[in-house]
Amino acid sequence: MAKTNETEHTSINLIGCGTTIKGEISASGDIRIDGNINGNVNIKGKMVVGNTGSIDGEIVCQNADISGRLNAKLQVKELLTLKSTAHFNGEIICSQLAIEPGAIFSGSCSMEKPSIASNRPAVSDTQNSQAK
Repeated sequence: MAKTNETEHTSINLIGCGTTIKGEISASGDIRIDGNINGNVNIKGKMVVGNTGSIDGEIVCQNADISGRLNAKLQVKELLTLKSTAHFNGEIICSQLAIEPGAIFSGSCSMEKPSIASNRPAVSDTQNSQAK
């Protein structure tokens, strides 16, 4: 049997429409959710929640595209996109947020700068140094 490297993010997981999972989900790769999850989700890659997908719980992931329904505390390390069919209720913590017209968002959002951006000088600092 071949030895696999657990640190690689090559796996893609699918939870299909009509599937309900109660419990905790953890994955090192990407995941697409078209079913229902009642529990916590921890994804090291990208999470996509399709139109028929729903999650009730706490979620941590790298990036997320949401088209379905979430009642959650959602922490996205990079980019969160709420598509036009998304219904989100809860708390968002992310670095970047995109909300398409038609999406429903009820709750709170706090944005944190990504660590790479915090090392760059502010635009006003750059302009001031060029003006001197």
